Amino acid sequence: MAVLANQRINAQRLWDSLGEMAMIGPGVAGGCNRQTLTDADSAGRHLFARWCAEAGMSMGVDTMGNMFATRAGTHPDALPVYMGSHLDTQPTGGRYDGVLGVLGALEVVRSMNDLGIKTRRPIVVTNWTNEEGARFAPAMLASGVFAGIHTQDYAYGRRDLDGKSFGEELARIGWVGDEAVGSRKMHAMLELHIEQGPILEAEGKTIGVVTHGQGLWWLEITLTGKDAHTGSTPMTMRVNAGLGMARITERVHQIAMAHQPNAVGAVGQVKVYPNSRNVIPGKVVFTVDIRSPEQGKLDLMRGEVERAAYAVAAELGLGCSIEPVGHFDPVTFDPDLVNVVRGAAERLGHAHMDIISGAGHDACWTNRVAPTVMIMCPCVGGLSHNEAEEISPEWAAAGTDVLLHACLEVAEVVG
Repeated sequence: MAVLANQRINAQRLWDSLGEMAMIGPGVAGGCNRQTLTDADSAGRHLFARWCAEAGMSMGVDTMGNMFATRAGTHPDALPVYMGSHLDTQPTGGRYDGVLGVLGALEVVRSMNDLGIKTRRPIVVTNWTNEEGARFAPAMLASGVFAGIHTQDYAYGRRDLDGKSFGEELARIGWVGDEAVGSRKMHAMLELHIEQGPILEAEGKTIGVVTHGQGLWWLEITLTGKDAHTGSTPMTMRVNAGLGMARITERVHQIAMAHQPNAVGAVGQVKVYPNSRNVIPGKVVFTVDIRSPEQGKLDLMRGEVERAAYAVAAELGLGCSIEPVGHFDPVTFDPDLVNVVRGAAERLGHAHMDIISGAGHDACWTNRVAPTVMIMCPCVGGLSHNEAEEISPEWAAAGTDVLLHACLEVAEVVG
């Protein structure tokens, strides 16, 4: 590795690629709306596939639409080193969430081609389907099927707000592959990602060495009351599902605050029925998102949220049902790979720190089936899942340089 100590990726090419991908499924305020299994998602996949072919890689696609672009190693029977993330975005998403991990991995391969570097192990660049979970819950759906967390039938049956199923939409856009999902074996998986939080920027660090990931519960709560006129229904005779949601929202915040540090909670998605300005809501469906890197706290918070929801519903005379629609336990990433990433950052001279991922990522599921690690770079103000999400070209290059050197070490440079 000493011979390669000064090698870097082509930072301008990476930045240009990020900009070109952002033109597919543009948002309304500078970001992206490339939700999974839409026509925009398909267009982004085609561009990525073309770039991979131009880089000399062969493409495989499994029955969940996961894309695997392979650069051959000198020992084709050796287990490959995987890198990647996702190309799908939130409805009002940024240009870099997930995309940096896919195109950074592609840039690693392009730079290896430029530098004439060969590795013993094959290298695979991956685009995981439906990481965001914005259109089809839960998040990290396809990597979850890959890791055996969900069945394919379960995934295919997930429906969006318009009632369209995952399986139907995957077929419609033409990305049902012929590989059995989960049939691939990995030597290791490396995922580069923006932090999606403010810690690295606040601490003046360029690289986050991700040691752990928070566990998560998404609880979909349905409150049922009675539609009624907002003007003519006496306050004492209302069965207001919206009021119930408001009280539960406050309780979620209180519960998370009571479990500080290392605990967060909020209400995210909300659907109000009939959603008319002069009708008291007769039904509200909303999702509670609670997270912690500590299993005990996560379990306690789930129980407290559910008890609070049922208590509020009983007090207001509301029907209440709760369905878990997303979950993963706290994650500990592979210690040896963590050391590889930390060593690469140090050799490259980047200020770095250990960090816990506050968000869920495909790496959380691949960690179940292969040694896995994550690398993070800062994002401005910690802002993500927002069209104003921003990183600097220097941060993107630094994270991808660390990915390059970590990948070369794990894939074993030849010659």
